[in-house]
Amino acid sequence: MDKTARIRTCFAAILLAVAAVAAAPQARPPRDPELLDAQGYKQLLEKYRGKALLVNFWATWCEPCRDEYPMLNELAKQYAPKGLHVVGISLDDDGEIILVRRFLARYRPVFPNFRKRAGHNDEFQRAVDAGWNGALPTSFFYAADGTQVGHITGGGDRAAYEAAIRTLLAGGSGSGEQNGKPNR
Repeated sequence: MDKTARIRTCFAAILLAVAAVAAAPQARPPRDPELLDAQGYKQLLEKYRGKALLVNFWATWCEPCRDEYPMLNELAKQYAPKGLHVVGISLDDDGEIILVRRFLARYRPVFPNFRKRAGHNDEFQRAVDAGWNGALPTSFFYAADGTQVGHITGGGDRAAYEAAIRTLLAGGSGSGEQNGKPNR
C-alpha cells in the first residue's frame, strides 16, 4: 500500500469515528427539581400514602448532606424492592440552582428530588414537623398510614438509617434518631 492510500485510509477512519460520536445519543441533563411549598409537601405525603416513605432534606452547601447523600442513594436501591420509597428535598435558594443541578448530576439519585419554593420558611417547616427548626440534613420517616414515625437529624450513620428503615418496613413505629439520641 502506497503512502497516498494509507493517508486516505486514515482519513476515512477519522471521518467514521467523528460520525459515530456525532450520531451517538447525547445524555440529557437532569431535569430541575420541581418546586414545593407547604401545600405541595402535604400533597407529596398524600401521594405516598400507603407506602413506607423516607423524606430527606438536604442542601448543596451542607457538608453532612453531601456526605450522607450517596449512602441514602444506596439505601434507596437496597430497600426499594422491600417497599421503601425515598424522596429528596433541596433547601437551596433559587440562586443556587446550578449547584443543585451539579449535585444531582454527580450523585445520580434513584429517587425523585424536589426543591423548596423560596419564602414562607416557617410555614414550610410547620408543614413538615412543628418541632423541626430546619436543621440539615434531616430525614423524616412516614408509615404507610402517613403518620410520621421518626426522624434522623444531623447526618446519621448507615446503621441508624438501616435500623429505622427496617422498623418502618416491619410496620413498627420507627424510632429514628435525633443527633445520635433515640427519638421516641
